[in-house]
Amino acid sequence: MKLTGAEIIWECLLREGVNVVFGYPGGAILPTYDAMTKYPQIHHVLVRHEQGATHMADGYARASGRVGVAIATSGPGATNMVTGIATAMMDSSPIVCITGQVGSKAIGTDAFQETDVTGVTLPVTKHNYLVTRPGDIARAIREAFYIAQSGRPGPVLVDITKDAQQLTAEFDWDAAAPRLPGYRPNLRALPTEYARALELINTARRPVILAGQGVIKAGATEQVLEFAQFGRIPIAVTLLGLGGIPASSPLNLGMMGMHGEAWVNQAIQQADLLIALGMRFDDRVTGNLRTYAPHAKKIHIEIDPSEVNKNVHVDVALIGDLREVIAELRPSLQATDRGEWWTRIAEMKGDAAVRDIQNLPDSGHLYAAHVINDLWRLTRNRETIVVTDVGQHQMWEAQYYHHEKPRSLITSGGLGTMGFALPAAIGAKFACPEKDVWVVVGDGGFQMTMPELATAAQEKIKVNVAIINNQYLGMVRQWQEFFYDKRYAATPLTQPDFVKLADAFGLKGLRVKKRPDVRSAVEDALGHPGTVVVDFRVEQEDTVFPMVPAGADLDKMIRRPKREVLAETGSDEEWQMPAASGAPADIARVTVKSASNGHAKPARKTAAKPPAKSAAKASGRASSAKAGKRRPLTRT
Repeated sequence: MKLTGAEIIWECLLREGVNVVFGYPGGAILPTYDAMTKYPQIHHVLVRHEQGATHMADGYARASGRVGVAIATSGPGATNMVTGIATAMMDSSPIVCITGQVGSKAIGTDAFQETDVTGVTLPVTKHNYLVTRPGDIARAIREAFYIAQSGRPGPVLVDITKDAQQLTAEFDWDAAAPRLPGYRPNLRALPTEYARALELINTARRPVILAGQGVIKAGATEQVLEFAQFGRIPIAVTLLGLGGIPASSPLNLGMMGMHGEAWVNQAIQQADLLIALGMRFDDRVTGNLRTYAPHAKKIHIEIDPSEVNKNVHVDVALIGDLREVIAELRPSLQATDRGEWWTRIAEMKGDAAVRDIQNLPDSGHLYAAHVINDLWRLTRNRETIVVTDVGQHQMWEAQYYHHEKPRSLITSGGLGTMGFALPAAIGAKFACPEKDVWVVVGDGGFQMTMPELATAAQEKIKVNVAIINNQYLGMVRQWQEFFYDKRYAATPLTQPDFVKLADAFGLKGLRVKKRPDVRSAVEDALGHPGTVVVDFRVEQEDTVFPMVPAGADLDKMIRRPKREVLAETGSDEEWQMPAASGAPADIARVTVKSASNGHAKPARKTAAKPPAKSAAKASGRASSAKAGKRRPLTRT
């Protein structure tokens, strides 16, 4: 049948199973919006900024496992999407972005709202297309969906000229099936590589599994748990891997890396074998590469060959789908007694390693860790998705909200994108309307995309927003405290009244200043039918501990001073806070004994107050991961 290019776009989306798209209209995409009226089966969500559209598509994809779709016009509409596309690229999220482009004859003339968006997004997409003829639209969209979700997932952009949307062409769905010679998304390891990996695993005395987001993407939670249980192998998880291994599993040591648990990093450093599952050895996980796991052989199970040996040299690489690789290894895995290794880890962990901050005495101060741990206790028996922004609150969420299920935590890991949380949560709610969705966000990141509250109001959907409000760009402030002599340059943060702001959008707003009020606020939010914004006024100068300084050895962590620790570990070797002007190498090592009762006093403020009526919050930009090379589309 003959259709306009715009109609072909919607026909393709419908046949790809799309039921919701997130977008913002404009001149170059207007023919597609006009054709949208013929396709009521697909719900369009009007965002307030095109970056929000990409984050919503991303949140939808992460929560559901399906492809998220975002639409925008040319020029500034398309360039506004770039941050969201880069976020999806770094975290392997399958989204398809469709943008309008000026007419084909105007390309290259600097026409009104013309931008070479395929050139702009080349480094941050898995693949992209410029379509100038209506007859090419169906194939481009079908290939975009296939590429986005096959192999290692990622974003694909399809840029379509305005005349291609307006002109007609024959639409043949079957004839437009993807044909991508040379694209090999399903590579397999060699038998000799499997044999070498099994030899290393079966002879290791101190192995550790490093579970990344690949466990979640592959749906391999049960397979990994069974593998680790049979081999008695402890599991450490990355930030994006949280939820892939239940937090309550005895096999789960906890989160590794810059703000991971001390005993987890120490176990990695003392291991004789690391088995990396769907993770990319980024710098926030490894610390100093020259001293990373110096005694360990390394096996990397990864679907993307471009990640192998990119940062850390490995002894064996098993390329392929994680579930299939584990299934291949499992029959030859030997049950091994690794009691001594577990005993050593238990000694590193200590008798009070589990942070039961709920039972600490109320000092009258409200700490972010208290808020998040209480939120976990009040929502753990409900189907809940938590979407975080980037900064201190993100790390506290990772430490104090214990995720039991895959896809229950959505966060920006690789790019560290402030402003991600609120729009991504809206996307997650559209993906999983039956689940509670909580936004955990700092007052800095929230202000970057808070106009998307209008989207939530217009769509009449419910998300619960927990603003961890310390009136600072908190993570940047923390770095300034540690490494810049407490010179708080451009980190105290003014803000609107968030309760009044919620009311201005026709939403409910609450404010909490004391810990006993956390429960009632959470319960009130859960019982309210619409979106609720809760302003948690927490300690302004609290700090995320532990912390591996950038470039330092993984086990050389800055630890919370003993007198201020929320809960102490047993016989850990701690690291004192360095002198303000000192480099990581200047950190002095001291050994301390744990409190006999396993409890300690809540943290006390250690830094000067910000100027009057000023304050601040955590900027994840100080913690954004180093970008890797662009993953190849075509492999031979």
